[in-house]
Amino acid sequence: MIKATFPHMGTFHIPMKSLLSNLGFQPIVPPPTSQKTIAIGTELSPEFACLPFKVNLGNYIEAIANGAELILMAGGVGPCRFGYYSQVQGRALAGAGYSAKLVTLEAPNADLSELYRKIKKYIPRHSIWDITQALHVFWTKARAIDKFDQLANKIRAREKNLGAITKIQNQFYKALDNTAILKEIDRVFNQALTGLDSIQLVPEAKPLKIMLLGEIYMVLEHRVNFRIEEQLGHMGVDVKRSIYLSDWIEEHFSPLHINKSRWHLSKLARPYLDSHVGGHGLESVAHGIEAGVNRMDGIIQLAPFTCMPEIVAMAPLTAISNDFSIPVLHLIIDEHSGEAGIRTRLEAFVDLLKHRKDKITMKQLSI
Repeated sequence: MIKATFPHMGTFHIPMKSLLSNLGFQPIVPPPTSQKTIAIGTELSPEFACLPFKVNLGNYIEAIANGAELILMAGGVGPCRFGYYSQVQGRALAGAGYSAKLVTLEAPNADLSELYRKIKKYIPRHSIWDITQALHVFWTKARAIDKFDQLANKIRAREKNLGAITKIQNQFYKALDNTAILKEIDRVFNQALTGLDSIQLVPEAKPLKIMLLGEIYMVLEHRVNFRIEEQLGHMGVDVKRSIYLSDWIEEHFSPLHINKSRWHLSKLARPYLDSHVGGHGLESVAHGIEAGVNRMDGIIQLAPFTCMPEIVAMAPLTAISNDFSIPVLHLIIDEHSGEAGIRTRLEAFVDLLKHRKDKITMKQLSI
């Protein structure tokens, strides 16, 4: 049985383990990303490679130490350097003496048959039926996590006992990770929803609403963004995330969704950005406008240091901030960033938003 691994990205390992197991692989999940992981990846990476590149490389090496023989990595197109991550990472691994094979899975963008032809030789169970069933479980788990996280973010900003939501969330992740069939996924999800219903809330709570947007890896990976959703929730913030794993899957694997989503985002961003700049730069601008139109209290942009698409998005986001009178916090993160520094900036930003909201409320009452 082939031992296969993949990089961490938030809770991606939960549906990915099921997918690999159902396709006949032995999944080797890298250890949770740590400072050691980042140090290992940084040592073998080009100096100006972005943080996701370095963390991914560290994930591979730690998984190889646990027996991984095959590495599965997504590919990409466009101006973002993500498109050649796997090629550079493969050379770095080979140069360091690692023999694990790295396979790039290019997003098909509507032609699933092309992807199937490319990968079937690597899949022990490669019949259309096996792949379809495996993808169904993968998708159902990913969607369940995203639905739960959306609810958790809204409730966390109102919870009476800080940490109660996070405890239920972690229990849900663990239980979901141990499920194998669709019926069990539904049972675990509904059980977790019952847990959310039992959370004691602060009745008079009036949470701030913040749009969290930026580069997908930085938004989804808890270790590199220092559990920002949890931190903000404990500060009384209702976090609306701009992207979820199931969104990315749907964007790249659903032919109908691909054109509809791209057209909608392009149209929304056009007054401030009229071209695709790679990565999630256009999406960041579009969701920034969404936050302004919906009169949210603030925007936080997460980006890895040297990320070109998010750097391009900064100027439009500043213009959006001025035009819609919505404050924006840009958080640029690399391997030297620390949780204390990020938390201090978040606290200052939230205090600013609260003061601003109170001032607007007082002004309205005096009219």
